[in-house]
Amino acid sequence: MAHYRAEDAEYMADEYDMEDVDDDDDDDMEDEFHATDVGGSDSDVDEFDYTNNRVADTSAAQARKGKDIQGIPWERLSITREKYRKTRLVQYKNYENIPQSGEGSLKDCNVTKKGGQYYEFRRNSRSVKSTILHFQLRNLVWATSKHDVYLMSHFSIVHWSSLTSSKSEVLDVSGHVAPSEKHPGSLQEGFTQTQVSTLAVKDRLLVAGGFQGELICKHLDRPGVSFCSRTTYDDNAITNAVEIYNTPSGAVHFTASNNDSGVRDFDMERYQLSKHFSFPWPVNHTSLSPDGKLLTIVGDNPDVMLVDSATGKTVAPLSGHLDFSFASAWHPDGVTFATGNQDKTCRIWDARNLSKSVAVLRGNIGAVRSIRFTSDGRYMATAEPADFVHVYDVKNGYEKEQEIDFFGEISGISFSPDTESLFVGVWDRTYGSLLEYGRSRNYRYLDSLI
Repeated sequence: MAHYRAEDAEYMADEYDMEDVDDDDDDDMEDEFHATDVGGSDSDVDEFDYTNNRVADTSAAQARKGKDIQGIPWERLSITREKYRKTRLVQYKNYENIPQSGEGSLKDCNVTKKGGQYYEFRRNSRSVKSTILHFQLRNLVWATSKHDVYLMSHFSIVHWSSLTSSKSEVLDVSGHVAPSEKHPGSLQEGFTQTQVSTLAVKDRLLVAGGFQGELICKHLDRPGVSFCSRTTYDDNAITNAVEIYNTPSGAVHFTASNNDSGVRDFDMERYQLSKHFSFPWPVNHTSLSPDGKLLTIVGDNPDVMLVDSATGKTVAPLSGHLDFSFASAWHPDGVTFATGNQDKTCRIWDARNLSKSVAVLRGNIGAVRSIRFTSDGRYMATAEPADFVHVYDVKNGYEKEQEIDFFGEISGISFSPDTESLFVGVWDRTYGSLLEYGRSRNYRYLDSLI
């Protein structure tokens, strides 16, 4: 990722609320769209649940009756949903480090059939607000069960229970955070006002990475913070991604991908740095193969690097992308893996034949910022910067997809470990929320009980 500059923050401010519509009839669309009080309407109750003193959610039953899944009152606005979607597709500006990369990738893309129904809308929870601090980093939502989700909400890491529709603060990083346990190498003085750039949660371990190379580790079943470390004091220190994994022996480790071109592996049994590899360019994301032998490295270079996880030596460089990459993920079979790029594509690779990607899947409006496979390997989800999440049928060769369509920036996506739920964090100043989808089963008769 390019060094974070003031103009990047300005880009976020300009681009990352729902954009103005240029049509003369819709000059006030932005203000009207985001109005929290639509005034003069008899149906304000649709927007606010006064009995619970909170913004009303949208249920699956309400959506089936025609309510917008995000609770957007299109009938009160001066533009239809269809027209706004068309405008958004035209006006949304995809951020590129290499100009025209999105157009250049068109020729390689596979044609996918839309209309898949793999995950059904279950609920939109507007009382939990998912937020983003860096416009290129979108790994801030993690599910640890089909009902439990962890996400960033301003300067807090919060837990959301979709079972009870309740949230609780896990960690407040707005003030001083310091470890309550003593471990060799841990920064006992901790950090102040950490800006969290990335997050990972697996089982009972939470790791947050910050703009100044901070790493904060917390066990969810223990009070306080277990471990604090700073990866580097380099000026270009932002932690771009974190991945938690278990070694073959069962030990818990995590890798941190950093803008100082380093990838660091931490042993959480000993609370120590165990490996440190350096690469020619800033590393934006790293993913480990299921057998633990290979690392996929993506960053500020169009090429993908496949490296030996024990030595950091390059096994093979992979060519095809046209811009910088920010996402990667391995299929559970350990044979195929995926990479996401600012050229608007997700490429699928086969480790047995790395001469070229086996599929090139294209988004609608922007970069592929996040990729997740279900634990059973049946589906793969990709997230664009805003508005679209694509769920592909892996078993049938990525030829068919479900397109989840909404409005707002995407802070992260996460399948639950049992594959039953898919959560999407939506960042918008009025319609920010957490979207929840459930895996499609022949259980429709149970809807009345949910």
